Amino acid sequence: MKRICQLIADYMGVLVLLSAVLALLLPDIFSHLKPTLINPLLGIIMFGMGLTLKFDDFRVVFQRPKDVITGCLAQFTVMPLLAWALTRVFGLDEALSVGVVLVGCCPGGTASNVITYLAKGDLALSVGMTATSTLLAPLVTPLLVWLLAGKTVDVDVTGMLLSILWMVILPIVLGLTVKSLWPRQTERATVWLPALSTLAICTIVLIVIAANAHKLLAGGMIIILVVVLHNLCGLSLGYAVGRLAGMSSAKRRAVSIEVGMQNSGLASSLATIHFAVYPMATIPGAVFSVWHNLSGAIIARLYARNKQ
Repeated sequence: MKRICQLIADYMGVLVLLSAVLALLLPDIFSHLKPTLINPLLGIIMFGMGLTLKFDDFRVVFQRPKDVITGCLAQFTVMPLLAWALTRVFGLDEALSVGVVLVGCCPGGTASNVITYLAKGDLALSVGMTATSTLLAPLVTPLLVWLLAGKTVDVDVTGMLLSILWMVILPIVLGLTVKSLWPRQTERATVWLPALSTLAICTIVLIVIAANAHKLLAGGMIIILVVVLHNLCGLSLGYAVGRLAGMSSAKRRAVSIEVGMQNSGLASSLATIHFAVYPMATIPGAVFSVWHNLSGAIIARLYARNKQ
């Protein structure tokens, strides 16, 4: 069973892509999966993240505040502004624009630490940035969405703040608490967590893509292009920020990956809850979930081969 879990975790990108293709080609089969499942699935992912964290992981914030602050500033400026700019350049409608902006304003993705490890990046900095940006998200994400999209759609800032606290912060705190109370049992359970998170992400992708398959097939290439550009520009600019800040190669890789990989599951969940009048707003998050796992695997290999 452990071998199966390891295979699921190792081939996360492939499984997420397969989920998207199946949902796109056979949406009726997965139509019984309701959008209301997205929130508890995201909670499971974040609870698993909490189980893998330690209170010592936050020590890097105090030991190297400059690196963490630089990375988080890049996270919450580069990706939101890129998202806003791409929606304007490609003339996306309100629904897709909101979805892209939501992705850009979310904290770092849960898979970024694994990708940083594979890329031979600074893992401590990556974990510190993920934890910090996630803790900042309840305040920063709603505010950024309001600033960038509030002129065209109604943005419930307070509601989004509470949603992020409930779906992200609470599960992480519970995970940290469980690990501190039962460390040995938790250590044994962490073997299963990557596979569980992978399956949860695949299910979120199935739900979102299946619910919007016909619309996506009709005009999905534009949003795929926007998502790909968003991710690749984020990875590149994140690396550039690290270079400008005089960081080492390992640190630059960590910042690049943290900036380029978003918590797209959170974006889809927030779109489902707060922008239900725009069903297509969930699509960018789902497409990003598929793409950034693939690009993350590729960039990790490239970074690992190149010492610069």
